Amino acid sequence: MSIRQWLLAEHTITDQAPHGVPAEHAEGHPWWKVMCLTGVDYFSTLGYQPAIALLAAGAVAPIATLVLVIVTLCGALPVYAIVAKRSHDGAGSIRMLERLIKGWPSKVMVLFLLGFACTDYLVTITLSSSDAAAHIVGNSLAPSWLQGQNLILTLIIISLLALLFLKGFTEAIGLAVAVVVPFIGLNVFLIARCWMYLLANPHYITEWQGRLSNASDSPLGIFLIAVIVFPRLALGMSGFETGVAVMPQISAPHPKGELAGRIVGTRKLLATAAVIMSMLLVTSSIVVTTLIPEKEVKPGGEADGRALAYLAHHLLGSGFGTVYDLATILILALAGASAMAGILNVIPRYLPRYGMAPAWLEATRPLVLVVLTVAVVITIIFDADVDAQGAAYATGVLVLMTSAAFAVFVMYLHQHNVRGWVYFGLITAIFIYTTLTNMVERPSGLKIALILTALLVVASVVSRAHRSYELRTVHVDFDQASREYLAQTPQPIRLIAHKVRHMWTPQGHDHIHQPDEWGARDYDHKIALIRRKQPLVGGKSLVFIEVDVQDTSAFTQDLHVTGRMVGNHFVMTVQGVGIPNALAAVCLAVRDMSAVPPRLYVDWSEGTPVANVLRFLLFGQGQVGSSTHEILRRAEKDPKKRPVVIIC
Repeated sequence: MSIRQWLLAEHTITDQAPHGVPAEHAEGHPWWKVMCLTGVDYFSTLGYQPAIALLAAGAVAPIATLVLVIVTLCGALPVYAIVAKRSHDGAGSIRMLERLIKGWPSKVMVLFLLGFACTDYLVTITLSSSDAAAHIVGNSLAPSWLQGQNLILTLIIISLLALLFLKGFTEAIGLAVAVVVPFIGLNVFLIARCWMYLLANPHYITEWQGRLSNASDSPLGIFLIAVIVFPRLALGMSGFETGVAVMPQISAPHPKGELAGRIVGTRKLLATAAVIMSMLLVTSSIVVTTLIPEKEVKPGGEADGRALAYLAHHLLGSGFGTVYDLATILILALAGASAMAGILNVIPRYLPRYGMAPAWLEATRPLVLVVLTVAVVITIIFDADVDAQGAAYATGVLVLMTSAAFAVFVMYLHQHNVRGWVYFGLITAIFIYTTLTNMVERPSGLKIALILTALLVVASVVSRAHRSYELRTVHVDFDQASREYLAQTPQPIRLIAHKVRHMWTPQGHDHIHQPDEWGARDYDHKIALIRRKQPLVGGKSLVFIEVDVQDTSAFTQDLHVTGRMVGNHFVMTVQGVGIPNALAAVCLAVRDMSAVPPRLYVDWSEGTPVANVLRFLLFGQGQVGSSTHEILRRAEKDPKKRPVVIIC
């Protein structure tokens, strides 16, 4: 087997990826087990979130974490509970927005959000791998030669992750449960032990109160500082988009059916995970802020990127600390696997439908290599620094959460539900503030996201331009009138492409076909015009075909052909995503019905070649004759079986 054959051997990851199994193929699991699957991403942030919070907010970190928890429980949780109901196929908030916005604006918006989703998943891989490396190096039993080798270790972890997917990643919810449950148990035990230590040594609390007083003399001032700095702690809300992505995995009995059970199970998953994480974040933030000197969480300090592990070693000894490190390394490694599966699923879910993906993107292995390359570049740029990567991670997470809140806001706005759109409008405003604050204070995350988005857009445009010359039609269906007329038409059938003309209603929004008496004169004029340029046999072998272009941003569409008599002429009308593509598909369908390739007469396109190419790519209407011929040439390799295009 050649390298090319091996790379393209697997054309989909949907049967392997934890985040991407379609509902019809997924093996159902209880919601709490699936919570562990999403928890390898969500709960793993405990490995680095407390240290990032202390570094970002100092003594105010616990209060800022409390603000984060309020936003999580009162904002993110209600938003994604609605997303779970409206996008129950695992496509998440992006699909919800896609349905609310139509046409090219929808496609542009999805591309933009996919760029930030890629940022989220890619930096999850690099950040979790970097933190896993930090836990390896920071362990007291680690050999001395590993010190300072964080970058090398991170690249090794990412490479092993890629090798896992190149071989074939098999979903194992049981493995997620085996990792998440002990990890949460170890954290509960560790935090409880830290609280006992605090109660036995109250001077730590007193010292913390003194540092709070230095930050502000009034409780209101401290709260305002917490509100200002809490966007830096946004990593603590990273699990919600993943939570709805794993919906197809959930199976729960429900009187109203499987779908209702899945929605209820997902809401339980989101609520339980949010409550557990909120309690762990607040309690861990307090013990980390009170017990660890701020200098230790700074780059190069013992607690840099591993605050709870630092406490595990210092309070419970190297034995427990090593066990905690191993549990943390495992969950961080699985978080990278979860993110890898997520990005391998989310890109093929959208781009192929838009024609904005090359053929190889549907194969797992080439895409894994692309992800590996980008992840390596990001890791090297950030030098495997956990704190530095937090900005890029938070940017991706916050943009997705803001878009989800906005989608729910627009939904209630369309429903004229005042209470709903006011509440979720406020939530959207909070997320916009959080996102913009994060971008302004830490622009590196925005830069990475914009670079990835730009690369995605360029690749999508190139792919769309190349694939625009495909048939883009799954099935062609003729109504009874068309079938009967074509069956009695002398061979070869001569199809005359005719531009659809509309008459606008007084309201200005709807349109109808022009009256038949006007159309008959148009058809007579078209035949006369063609006969001046090309030999054209009259009679019943002439059939007019009109393509009414609807949503030009769509890529594929089933075609339904309807026929009617207009005067002495038979006219077939079809709605399509592009005139040349629809004409080519109908020509091939007519050939299959009559066994003789038809001839298609097309007007010469006016305008410059470049302008016509752009009209065809964007609006499906430029250079009809030459584009139709090229589409037919690609679709039918045998010239003897290929319909003939005659440009007049």
